[in-house]
Amino acid sequence: MKEFGWCFIGTGRLAHTVAQQLLSSGRHRIVSCYTRDFEKAEAFGKKYSCKAYAKAEDAINDSEVEGVYVVTPHNAHYRFVKMALNLNKPVLCEKAFTVTAEEAEELIRIAKEKKVYLCEAMWTWFSASANKCKEWIKEGKIGRILSASFTYHMRSINFAPRVSDPKRAGGALLDITVYPITYAYHLWGMPKKITARGKIRNGIDLTDDIVFSYDGFDVDISASIVDYRNSEKMRIRGEKGMISALMYHMMNGITLSKGPLNQEKFKGPGPKINSYLDEFDTAARDIRAGKIESEQHTLENTLDVMKIMDEIRRQIDLEYEELE
Repeated sequence: MKEFGWCFIGTGRLAHTVAQQLLSSGRHRIVSCYTRDFEKAEAFGKKYSCKAYAKAEDAINDSEVEGVYVVTPHNAHYRFVKMALNLNKPVLCEKAFTVTAEEAEELIRIAKEKKVYLCEAMWTWFSASANKCKEWIKEGKIGRILSASFTYHMRSINFAPRVSDPKRAGGALLDITVYPITYAYHLWGMPKKITARGKIRNGIDLTDDIVFSYDGFDVDISASIVDYRNSEKMRIRGEKGMISALMYHMMNGITLSKGPLNQEKFKGPGPKINSYLDEFDTAARDIRAGKIESEQHTLENTLDVMKIMDEIRRQIDLEYEELE
């Protein structure tokens, strides 16, 4: 099969990581790229054998581009996704999809009106391990759910400007808390009730502590960009056992436990760490098949998660500064 041709909008750290995986797979190539700093775009283009453009529209419109990957800071997603859709180019956009549900609704409306493919690049949704976890729950492997907890604590505030800059919608919520929120939604749908607390400083949320209430059980979510208090763990407890994972946002492996001597482990195919190929392979197949959204990760899923995050921001009184 001919390699699928991508345009990269954004050439930061994550773009480099993704580019290396895509090119090593032999199934994808990068055709064009754009970032505000043209010298950085040129350096990216030289490294990955793609054409750097001084204007985003020109990079998107390159005749060999089949899909556009938006990997900018959160606050720029809306602008560049809208641009690509209006140029009739399919889009795979990094999480968090947008800053607000209102922005997401408009992009989804445009995509459906123009019948152009649009999907959120949320890797836990496409991971074989993440989907195996859902399968185990549906099969009743651990019985009735009693409780669940997701922690994601790390000192990432200085990892990149997008994390700490309120003008780029920085903070924990859009950068890391989105993972446990999305995965709880993936497993059980919209919660019956959301209760949230957060610690805010200099216009960004440093920590988020959230409870999703479902029928008969609660899901506790705790995230931080300033400490390693509880590291990164997932625990889903049922009447018959427990499903657990470390580094669960990558969802590279899960364990089903029914006792010390009764454990089942699952690891999906492909790279063991940080695999982005599941989402890119899926999007490429969908686009070439003429689909306008992913059956695996629908636009309704994305919008629901954005609505959940809007409610969390309302409860913790988080308002982003005027976005650049």
